[in-house]
Amino acid sequence: MLQTLESRWIIGADEARSQIEQGATVLDARTGIHFGKIEGAVSISWKTFSPTDPATRGNLLEDNAQLREQLGALGISNSKPVVVFGNAPRGWGEDGRIVWMLRSLGHTQAVIVDGGYQALIDAGVNATVLSEETNNRFEVRRNSRWSITKEALKSQLGSNNLVVIDTRELREFAGSTPYGEQRGGHIPGAIHLYFKDFLDDDGKLLPQQTILNKLETLSISTDQQIVVYCTGGIRSGWLVAVLTTLGFQVQNYAGSMWEWSAAPADSYPLETSQ
Repeated sequence: MLQTLESRWIIGADEARSQIEQGATVLDARTGIHFGKIEGAVSISWKTFSPTDPATRGNLLEDNAQLREQLGALGISNSKPVVVFGNAPRGWGEDGRIVWMLRSLGHTQAVIVDGGYQALIDAGVNATVLSEETNNRFEVRRNSRWSITKEALKSQLGSNNLVVIDTRELREFAGSTPYGEQRGGHIPGAIHLYFKDFLDDDGKLLPQQTILNKLETLSISTDQQIVVYCTGGIRSGWLVAVLTTLGFQVQNYAGSMWEWSAAPADSYPLETSQ
């Protein structure tokens, strides 16, 4: 029987290899041109599951039937673990976005590989061939636990127990708009925490205690409600995976700056001070 992964969103490469050998679906979330490939892995892009409208392209599609068809076509079913790898440390957290999406749609055993593609290669995963499936079916069972809308976030701003984290680069937090945002700045009251601050030079997570110490210096604790965002919910989706695994209560604002900056400034303001 395959190991249950419900409580963890990130696993090491050796455990990932074991899951793959037991028949887990393997998804390659890397973007761009790559010269290496895990045999049997299926390429996946977060954009496939999002609207094309510039203001809402960070959100998930609302059509459950469409999502079910797309995910099933990739070999994803609710009963089989899904192992997702990215291009650490040079990626944007696309693997985290995919795992956040699957968890939010009801998959309880979707995980990121710590260290991504290279870690899998180092662990000896380079020639695994998955058995063909003829009846893959993914049933969408949306779970709002790890997601928040712009309206809900707006209504909660200023709450004593809410922490809003901006996972982008410092230049973006300060007001730069390099990725098509209609306005610059950050959500009022947000603190800056670049998502790659939790990775070492090889793209692997820093030791757990190091991460916890970093969060403590920012006065972030497990009894608070955390909302994370970026430009379109990719980098923040990755951080959801990290914080959830460490026991924090966290939601991804997937619409993020694309959506927030497209909304009326008087209702959805932005700050530019650091």
